Order: sequence, then C-alpha cells, then structure tokens
Amino acid sequence: MTIAIRYFTKSKKGNTKKLADAVEKAIGVKAQDVSVDLPERVDRLFLINAMYAANIDDEVKDFLTRNKDRIGEIVNMNTAATGKSTRGAVKAVAEPLKIPLSEQEFHCAGSWIFLNKGLPSDEDLARAGAFAKSLI
Repeated sequence: MTIAIRYFTKSKKGNTKKLADAVEKAIGVKAQDVSVDLPERVDRLFLINAMYAANIDDEVKDFLTRNKDRIGEIVNMNTAATGKSTRGAVKAVAEPLKIPLSEQEFHCAGSWIFLNKGLPSDEDLARAGAFAKSLI
C-alpha cells in the first residue's frame, strides 16, 4: 500500500503540524505541506487540516484538485478550536472530483487564542499516530 501525508496550517501555534509530525513518526512516511504535489498515485492520503472561517483553506482545495488522479482514498485528520470536524468540507471538495473519502477520521481539539489551551495534548498526538498506524 502506498501512503502519503499532506497537511495545511497557517496557525502560528502549529496544531495541525504537530498532528502531521505525530503521524509521520508513527507510520514512517514524511509529512509534507499541501504545496508539495504527489509525485505518483497513492492508495491512501492522510490529509491533515483545520477549520478556517468555517471551511477548509483554498490551498487544501487546490491541492485536491491538482492531485485528484493520484489519490486512491483520503483519510481526513484535523484539529479545530471550535470542535467542528472538517470532514464535511473535505467531502464537498472530494466528491465532485471523484476522490473516495474514508468513513474513518481523526479529529481532536486544538488551541486557539484562549480556547483549549495546551491542545492537542501528548495523548491526542499519540492517539493520532495510533489511528494512522491502524489504517496501514
């Protein structure tokens, strides 16, 4: 099974990057920013993202559009201060592009300003790694 990890963050706190690093460590696949296109088709893409203004960022949408023919399945993973998952927003982009989206996802709270201080926790990051490992 071929696997890739792509993430997007514009936060200075780096919650999404922390999640990507935890998955990289757990499964031994380099996590890269969505600015890096997939060089070849992958069976499973761990897409790690966050909610920005009630949606996923345009850079994530652009990545999916550019790489649609190289993605076998997306596994959505995300952090959000509001507690809302990005799965629906990812599905809204993936479906018209005919990219399958796994029913399984990982979601945890992330800190933002004064909300959810200290999250994701070390336990959250360990759970993210274990989740990814269980899918390979």
